[in-house]
Amino acid sequence: MEFVNFISNLAMPAIILIIVLYGIIEKRRVFDDFLEGAKEGFSIVISILPTLIGLFVAIGALRSSGILDMIIKILTPLLSIIDFPTELMPLAMLRPISGSSSIAVATDIMSNYGVDTTLGMMASVIMGSTETTLYTIAIYTSCVKIKKTRFILLAALTADIVGILVSVAICRMFL
Repeated sequence: MEFVNFISNLAMPAIILIIVLYGIIEKRRVFDDFLEGAKEGFSIVISILPTLIGLFVAIGALRSSGILDMIIKILTPLLSIIDFPTELMPLAMLRPISGSSSIAVATDIMSNYGVDTTLGMMASVIMGSTETTLYTIAIYTSCVKIKKTRFILLAALTADIVGILVSVAICRMFL
């Protein structure tokens, strides 16, 4: 374990040193290149800021409206047929929308049921096998100015649903 900590502490300084040495060998102005990249990154942040604000407002409204609880109550009969734990539904519903909200829900699941329980493991596997789909699509498509995202959204949400269902099935098999 000490070796892993040593490598972890050494990683960032080593990467910076490699970049500087590469710049010296290639006779590049490393700091000027860094400043150009920072300027470009800042302009990207400014261009996607309205999208981010809209997403954060929508997520806040969704969480405070109580609609998640209503959807869970409606889906409970179907979930019991496929043996899907209803405790995971808030995570399954928020994961495609918001990373921070889904982390909060996963942390809540783990603190209530335990990290080493089946539900805790399922929450962990769901977090690792799915993506914050709406956020990712909104950011990437707004960066490259794509307006028609209908099929992207359908494919990505299908992948999220499959990832969630397979996560639960695999955890049931191995736990």
